[in-house]
Amino acid sequence: MLRDYEVELKNRVQYIKSLIEESGVKGIVFGNSGGKDSALVGILCKMACENTVGIIMPCDSKRNFTMDMDDGKDVADQFQIETRVIDLTAQRAQAMENLATITTLNDQASKNIAPRLRMMTLYAIGASEHRLVAGTGNRSERYMGYFTKWGDGACDFNPISDLTATEIFEFLRFLNAPMSIIDKAPSAGLFEGQTDEDEMGVTYKAIDEYIETGKGSAEDIAIIDRYHRTSQHKRDGISFFKDV
Repeated sequence: MLRDYEVELKNRVQYIKSLIEESGVKGIVFGNSGGKDSALVGILCKMACENTVGIIMPCDSKRNFTMDMDDGKDVADQFQIETRVIDLTAQRAQAMENLATITTLNDQASKNIAPRLRMMTLYAIGASEHRLVAGTGNRSERYMGYFTKWGDGACDFNPISDLTATEIFEFLRFLNAPMSIIDKAPSAGLFEGQTDEDEMGVTYKAIDEYIETGKGSAEDIAIIDRYHRTSQHKRDGISFFKDV
């Protein structure tokens, strides 16, 4: 069942406006990855706050410097969102070189460096320019734990966290966002040729159907349940000692 995106737009823009007013900040900063989620967040934030800036942060992957950057700029141009670009390739290489002197990085640790460097960049800008950092994770990714803890999972607020990947696409169509964003396969851009669905082994369509109805093939449900179970620590947040 389709949401009423006219109402969704009004409510989400008002939510962001209220948050800006309550926080007393001067603006918003978000990571413009050239993907569906960042596109929607950027559009909503710009509609709510004129002083919104999107940061394009290519890092190592060729796709970051070509398709993703082009798509990010297309969204920014269409919706008149201020854009800045910073290449984090050298910072990632330096971090990996330094870390190699004290530990042996495994594949997962190496992949997580770029998202954490990106979030460090956003918070440095946010603190320097009195901006809130907008999150760009959707409900499907959160359910699967498909985000980096203290990387793309970190933010001050998130205006799309309740929307599934399917609903993100529907919302973008309603807003007449560039088709290049809507048509391309979702990817975190972590390495060459990477796509979310290939890496997880299940489609967003199957994930969203399971979230909404509890139904799906036995194979898909097994994958979804495993991802959800092993990523619970990401959704729980920090564990604090309590003296009883």
